[in-house]
Amino acid sequence: MTAMNEPRATFRKMTEATAEDWRIIAEGETKNMAGLADRILAELEGLKGGIQPFPVSRYEHSLQSATRAYRDGAEEEMVIAALIHDIGDSLALFNHGEYAAAILKPYVSEKTYWIIKHHDEFQGFYFWDHIGKDPNTRDQYRDNPWFEDCAAFCEKWDQTAFDPEYDTLPLEFFEPMVRRIFAPKSMA
Repeated sequence: MTAMNEPRATFRKMTEATAEDWRIIAEGETKNMAGLADRILAELEGLKGGIQPFPVSRYEHSLQSATRAYRDGAEEEMVIAALIHDIGDSLALFNHGEYAAAILKPYVSEKTYWIIKHHDEFQGFYFWDHIGKDPNTRDQYRDNPWFEDCAAFCEKWDQTAFDPEYDTLPLEFFEPMVRRIFAPKSMA
């Protein structure tokens, strides 16, 4: 929602927009992006709600994945990628990897983006045979230079992160990392 005192573009069709309109839009979107880390943290908190059929909540799974990545010495962007890799489950269950990857793309390496984009197909290796799908679907990516990295992401940090007894770090531990990774960028 736009604050009443914030300037707004005046066009009704993009073909009517002026350079001044786009300056106003760029400034407004830059201010809006300053709150991205807060919105991501809120989305993570939202993973506590809804139907939770797994041994741990989606929230706990996300924290546990990130904790495992952190304790394995993963780079900070990968730790945060592990933290938000399932953030789209409630809205995009069947393509949540693409959803999370789209959020990450402007802020992480191409490798990290690719791993998160495809992690759900790689994760299928561990259970798709139980639901009538091909667990080897990931093999279509075998020639990709990041195939083994994505397989390792799922093996070490994703498929293992359903343990109710695991000593998981709290979200507050990851918050400074979230704020660094999602630091505001200018539209200009």
